[in-house]
Amino acid sequence: MRVLIVDDEPLARDELAYLLGKCEGVSAIAQADSIEEALGAMLADPVDLIFLDIHLTNESGLSLAGKINKLKNPPLIIFATAYDDYAIKAFELNATDYVLKPFELERIQQAVKKAYGQHQKQERIGEPEPPKRQDAGLQVLPIQMDERIYMLQVPEIIAIGVENGETTIYTKNMEYIIHEPLSALEKKIGGHPFLRVHRAFLINLKEIKEIQPWFNNTFQLTMSNGLKIPVSRSYMKDFKEKVGI
Repeated sequence: MRVLIVDDEPLARDELAYLLGKCEGVSAIAQADSIEEALGAMLADPVDLIFLDIHLTNESGLSLAGKINKLKNPPLIIFATAYDDYAIKAFELNATDYVLKPFELERIQQAVKKAYGQHQKQERIGEPEPPKRQDAGLQVLPIQMDERIYMLQVPEIIAIGVENGETTIYTKNMEYIIHEPLSALEKKIGGHPFLRVHRAFLINLKEIKEIQPWFNNTFQLTMSNGLKIPVSRSYMKDFKEKVGI
């Protein structure tokens, strides 16, 4: 992949270029210190991936991302910044990843590997994937836990539950405990295949393993990870319609 680093700090650019040189799949590395220089570099030599800082001198990397997304064949974007406040906005702009400074080789390799997989997929298809519709919900969900930001692949979420003031996101490989309201998460990832089945549970319909009759003409669901989730009476009608029973 041909990579462009956009950052107004020379030392940060050089450090990232050094780390990228150790990543598989990177064939060329260019640098730019401003939006104008970045656009010029892209016109002179098309790139496949951009590592983009958010706070540029008198400019915003978010603005450049918006311009890039309007291109016919936009490159992939990974935000590389010292600030964790813009993760959600970044993914609304279809960012591939969000890497925090100071950079670590393992994290950069992880981000490049992810981008390379998307790039290869686009190459096979013959054209870039269209931007995700906003009303389809996020495809990548950034969450904060233990002073870190995790990027969850939304299709891998099995269920989200609330208990004792804590929200737990159950995925195929891990459980994440956060303090964001269930209603807020539902708005972000809502829509098929996710469905509210209880005031305390949002589930991925594709991850239901078994449906059992339960008390008061309700159901108890067994999810693919073994988690047991009740379907409350107020959600029964909607649930039956969605699963076709």
